[in-house]
Amino acid sequence: MIDNNNKTKKEKLRDKGQFWTPDWIADAMVAYVSQGAEVVFDPGVGKGSFYTALKKLNRKVKFYGTDIDSEVIEEAKTEGIFDNLCKLEVRDFILNPPQRLFKAIIANPPYIRHHRLSVEFKNHFRILSLRLLGVVLDGRAGLHIYFLIQALDLLDKGGRLAFIMPADTCEGVFAKKLWNWVSKKFCIDGVITFEHGATPFPGVDTNAMIFLISNNAPKSKLKWIKCLIPQNIELLNLLKNNLVGDDFSNLIIHERDLTEALKVGLSRAPRKNHDFEFTLADFAYVMRGIATGANEFFFLTRKRADEIGIPDGFLLSAVGRTRDMEGSYLTKESISELEKKGRPTLLFFPNGSLWENMPRTVKNYINEGEKLGFHKRTLISTRQPWYRMEVRKIPLFLFAYLGRRNTRFIRNSAGVVPLTGFLCVYPRSTDSEYINKLWIILQHPDTISNLRLVGKSYGSDAIKVEPRALENLPISKQLVDEVGLKPINITAKPLPLFNLDEQTFGLCG
Repeated sequence: MIDNNNKTKKEKLRDKGQFWTPDWIADAMVAYVSQGAEVVFDPGVGKGSFYTALKKLNRKVKFYGTDIDSEVIEEAKTEGIFDNLCKLEVRDFILNPPQRLFKAIIANPPYIRHHRLSVEFKNHFRILSLRLLGVVLDGRAGLHIYFLIQALDLLDKGGRLAFIMPADTCEGVFAKKLWNWVSKKFCIDGVITFEHGATPFPGVDTNAMIFLISNNAPKSKLKWIKCLIPQNIELLNLLKNNLVGDDFSNLIIHERDLTEALKVGLSRAPRKNHDFEFTLADFAYVMRGIATGANEFFFLTRKRADEIGIPDGFLLSAVGRTRDMEGSYLTKESISELEKKGRPTLLFFPNGSLWENMPRTVKNYINEGEKLGFHKRTLISTRQPWYRMEVRKIPLFLFAYLGRRNTRFIRNSAGVVPLTGFLCVYPRSTDSEYINKLWIILQHPDTISNLRLVGKSYGSDAIKVEPRALENLPISKQLVDEVGLKPINITAKPLPLFNLDEQTFGLCG
């Protein structure tokens, strides 16, 4: 049973982006920024985790906090967290930042993903990034990214900033432009990552990092730190000591070349060899799975399709959820087992049929969809007609787009089309020997481990890999030589691979 009250609380947290900083993290971050500062500024003060840490560390340093949420500030006052020694304001840090500079800025900025942000906010983001960075960041950058940009603009000469943010800050499609600006204008003193068991936010689907930046001349080196256990007092001691020291048993510390760190990614461990001779793009190309826009309408169980009376000619065998996949092979028997469990396995696919030629049952179902307003949904409304489905050739290999499983590549022996839970991997040759050799490479542990070099990391050790990132997946030359696989000229037009039979698929444009 779904706990609706708990679900509502989680949704409110997501809308506001509020995830409170644990004490041991707040203590360490405050220790870094507060040295030599008269005032510590927190632009998203929330319930005052950083003020609590500052009170423990140094009562002489003043504190100034802002937050858009007046209720949470009042709650914290009621709980005795804030007192008369700190200055608080209800203020929108993005739309109305303080008109002054600070020597110390600290934050756990609101983590609100781009699809929850208003058009007004996104337009302001474009102006903000263009003014400060000289470029417009990709629209998929969340609110926390602009908190960082705005805060760095308010960081005084010689000042320090400590932000705890998700790893997508340095893994997203916007990351290269962002860190190109940061690294040229500021000094990246260090970044702190966390072992899975040491995550500051257990149960939250995000991989947290701490970024330590000062408004000093850029340096060619930075400290890269991995925290191995939670409640780690060594982290506080290291930051108290200005990131100096290496005699720690529960921290991994690397002095890292800035150029290498930015190329590999700040969230990823140092790597000497990051110029691989081969990537997956040399052997295959990748597309995302089908986006229906309304799985509840287009993705059906066999039972539901029979009840509606949709003929098989208007249905494609499909797979939607990675949790439905076990092992490395998807077979027709796998699909039969899913049908027995009542899982959806059929995609409503009326493409290629004129309205006047459709069976009455299909017309009725489409009319029912219109009554329910499916045709007004953002993605669906761009299609003409609205019920026309996206087209994908059947991929020989599937890839689990977001997951924690070790086996991420799946051989599609069932001949199904995937929805957006999967990526479609199309070999660049139809030769069976080529395909079998590529399958050996895709299953190899070295290939699977390299996914961390191109993917975006999330909580609970999950990795998300976008289509272009998957094409950049490094493939070991030694492995390629061992199996005898030859790369194919990627400038050539992709082969028309693995079509469905013409009766089902040939009329689709």
